[in-house]
Amino acid sequence: MSNPKLKVGDKAPDFTLKNQYNKDISLSSLKGKKVLLSFHPLAWTAVCAMQMKALELKQGELGKLNTVALGMSVDSVFSKQEWSRSLCIEKTDLLADFWPHGEVAKKYDLFLDDAGVSARANVLIDEKGNVEWIRVYEIGEIPDIEEVIRHLKKA
Repeated sequence: MSNPKLKVGDKAPDFTLKNQYNKDISLSSLKGKKVLLSFHPLAWTAVCAMQMKALELKQGELGKLNTVALGMSVDSVFSKQEWSRSLCIEKTDLLADFWPHGEVAKKYDLFLDDAGVSARANVLIDEKGNVEWIRVYEIGEIPDIEEVIRHLKKA
């Protein structure tokens, strides 16, 4: 994937999506905290599972760094609900960018038209709602949550 059009320093596009508990989560409601948008192509795949489990595992450490992690994919709420149950993810919101299909991924220039899914990427939003850091990964690559934590500790 080529570099996204969205750049560090840009205002992060706001959105409201349902989490695995069918609750609305909006970016604007998290102002005052850093937000890690962790985009993954699809639930029920091994690499995506490892990516989301890492968010859950590091949820406490991220919280101490004033950061909320959100898992994002084009799956439905129902799929996210069952998947989070199967992975024992209880504290990390897994958001359904299902309909309109991939709308948030498109706003972040991370939608892969040919595959109908989002790219694998981490986008860090600062406390004021601006893009602080972006990393796009190969589809088969597991994002390194420690890389995000190192960045947060330096910032």
